[in-house]
Amino acid sequence: MDPDDVRRGWAERSGKFSPAYYARIGPNEVSETLADVLSYYADEDATVLEVGCGSGRHLAHLRDRGFENLAGIDINETAFDVMAEHYPRLAETGRFHVGALEDRLSEFDDGAFDVVYSVETLQHVHPDDEWAFGEVARVAGDLIATAENEGNSPERGRGFDVSYVEDDFPLYHRDWKRVFTDLGFAQLIREPTARDTIRVFRAP
Repeated sequence: MDPDDVRRGWAERSGKFSPAYYARIGPNEVSETLADVLSYYADEDATVLEVGCGSGRHLAHLRDRGFENLAGIDINETAFDVMAEHYPRLAETGRFHVGALEDRLSEFDDGAFDVVYSVETLQHVHPDDEWAFGEVARVAGDLIATAENEGNSPERGRGFDVSYVEDDFPLYHRDWKRVFTDLGFAQLIREPTARDTIRVFRAP
């Protein structure tokens, strides 16, 4: 798949793995761990951006934990209609941007957000677009958190650069510690969960 095919697949996605699909599931173990991490390392008035926010289930959990300066980017336009239905207070109070992260991150100033995080989004960025990880680092003033699949599940990320989820869309396996330490960040936390590995990095 080329980069445009990957982006189009997520922009048009419905059914399984769509914004509505995840809204029905709601906050999960990753939501709770991210909230714990941010509660420890960031102030409640910190500006927080989720890259690939979908319908906002993780951001909604952060809002319930006292964080209010919340923003998100998602490539799927329907995500924000779903958010308005399932998490109306978040939709009313947050700042949200429709589009590919490769396009939208460039619109923000250096260090525009105290915290930038991603849950199972960066793992779908095509290898031709890996430059966008530098944009994540550029707009993050203090912390970056990643929750990506690193082979915790059987047959995922074990000796392969890419795997396909249900023969549908690609999941690119990367060394996230190296990605962000090479960009000057220091890793603070590595926390495996049943599905993903959560990592937290601090700016230099």
